[in-house]
Amino acid sequence: MAKRALLVGITGASGSIYAYRFLQRLAEIDHPAEVIVSEVGKKVFKYETGIPVENLLKFARKVYDPSDFFTPPASGSSSYLGMVVIPCSMGTLSAVANGSSINLIHRAADVMLKERKPLILVIRESPLNLIHIENMLKVARAGGIIFPAMPSFYGRPKTLDELIDQFIERLIQFIFANENPYSWDKLLNE
Repeated sequence: MAKRALLVGITGASGSIYAYRFLQRLAEIDHPAEVIVSEVGKKVFKYETGIPVENLLKFARKVYDPSDFFTPPASGSSSYLGMVVIPCSMGTLSAVANGSSINLIHRAADVMLKERKPLILVIRESPLNLIHIENMLKVARAGGIIFPAMPSFYGRPKTLDELIDQFIERLIQFIFANENPYSWDKLLNE
């Protein structure tokens, strides 16, 4: 049986390198991904990484146009494992928290929540204002997971790449580790 793809949304928040390394890591563990990149996300990705956004095709089974609502991510009948929005802008957080579907990323996240499928928002903003915090609370209450892009230092990373990879590995472990009581595979197979 084929593995269900993980849907990955990339928005215009700073932190595009997290998305790139996440997709690389999914490819390394041979887990299929399908991707939606917002229009601003495309510009920020190119600016921050220097990598053409078309390079994401080598890590993704499919890349969707963010304005196309006639695609599988827009439907509750899609068979995705879940969705990760990485990085997640505060605008996307707001749209998800308030049920507003301005683009396909927002709609797909809304679908995940309504279908009770896992949704992780890797927020990337600092400082946070009260509206951001209230929107995170709304998403968490609706069943989403707020997973801030906060690097840790207990592993004593020596380079920026090590710091990024450490965060990505933590995210991968959260999603796929069998020993994790919240493992998506475990939850979805119960």
